[in-house]
Amino acid sequence: MVERLSESEISSALMALKGWKLREDGLAITRSLQFSDFAEAFGFMTRVAILAEKADHHPEWFNVYNKVEITLTTHDASGLSERDVALAKQIDAAA
Repeated sequence: MVERLSESEISSALMALKGWKLREDGLAITRSLQFSDFAEAFGFMTRVAILAEKADHHPEWFNVYNKVEITLTTHDASGLSERDVALAKQIDAAA
């Protein structure tokens, strides 16, 4: 079973991530990205999809033209887990 991160673990993780914010309910992290056009946004999403599939951990996301909004949470942990932090770091690298 995947364990939920403590508040102090979440705070430490957020300091190591680029542009991620804790969702108001404290159960997820979010990041908004803007690209030059749709093709660049879609290319980014494709790279992240491959990373997510390899990690067997999939983001909730929304895309309109050149904008991508990503939410990460671990449903099995009912909140944030190390899996979310690991995928957020990979997303940061892909961005």
